[in-house]
Amino acid sequence: MPLPSSPSPAELEARLRLHLLPELGPRRFRKLLSAFGSASAALSAPASAWRSLGLPAVCAEPRRSAEIRQRAAAAMHWLDQTDQHLLMWDDPRYPALLAELADAPPLLFVGGDPLLLEAPQLAMVGSRRASRPGLDNAHAFARSLAAGGFVITSGLALGIDGAAHQGALDGGGKTVAVLGTGLECLYPARHKRLAAQIIEQGGALVSELPLDCPPQASNFPRRNRIISGLSLGVLVVEASPSSGSLITARLAAEQGREVYAIPGSIHHPGARGCHQLIRDGATLVESIEHILEALRGWQTPSGQQASAVQPGAEQHPLLKLLHAAPHSSEALAHSSGWPLAQVLAALTELELDGLVCCEAGRWLARGP
Repeated sequence: MPLPSSPSPAELEARLRLHLLPELGPRRFRKLLSAFGSASAALSAPASAWRSLGLPAVCAEPRRSAEIRQRAAAAMHWLDQTDQHLLMWDDPRYPALLAELADAPPLLFVGGDPLLLEAPQLAMVGSRRASRPGLDNAHAFARSLAAGGFVITSGLALGIDGAAHQGALDGGGKTVAVLGTGLECLYPARHKRLAAQIIEQGGALVSELPLDCPPQASNFPRRNRIISGLSLGVLVVEASPSSGSLITARLAAEQGREVYAIPGSIHHPGARGCHQLIRDGATLVESIEHILEALRGWQTPSGQQASAVQPGAEQHPLLKLLHAAPHSSEALAHSSGWPLAQVLAALTELELDGLVCCEAGRWLARGP
């Protein structure tokens, strides 16, 4: 539900109506609000004023129609339900990394925990027709990274996406699914149980599309910019040269995010997309450490550099804290004074070394 600083109910309803208009993308949406000061004023403005902004008639004509009003009212009712939210670009909860994009979604529908979108995320994408080894790699990488505290972000598609989401859940971590449909039109249908599990375990489903938007081929490439825009980096696990995953990787590079790719056999068609990415400059990944090495240079919003300290057994500062008492990742960041991204990277390395483990969301030191 809206925060106290959010628009009034009337303005919220007006934004939902604008959002439903055909051919009104993020840039045109912002142009209208900039020109008229509010969505309510934009809806009340004459058609000639819209034309003066270069907007086609197809945008303006249905804005007062009964259908648009009814669909906006249905969205307002949806927001009355528990764990169902709408983030707008002027909402303090709107994810800061995503807001950097020139075509950032003006509205984001979120099922589950909206605050999770500000947590450090790693995107994992790949083929819908992945091989068994590819699925196993996606599950294993997601499980380890999620157990270390990173949120795993993907697109809920069959294949690599589904394996990444499931791996994060099996590791006791959190995962975000960015849909290419409205949240009330989950696709593919066989992932409805996975989507419910994501919310049950504290994750989130996200879409910029109207709640009742069905699957449309053109929407899936567009949602890829959100997957990469939310994340610190994108790991492509397995992909052919024509895979949509390469679109996500290209967008990630354009957005200044890290791009990683897992190599495969030269005889496997599903490896060729990853090999192309590596030739183009993506980081070749054979283990989690290759991802963590790149993340150590990531700048946190506060401007601090996340450069994880190499674990030195008992001398590691996080181990000292964990020997004293179990801590959550956030508590360790507070106690150590480290940025959360640095804490998560170090915890993952410590876990790989067998020095710590995560149980029920709390980290414990192993051994003496």
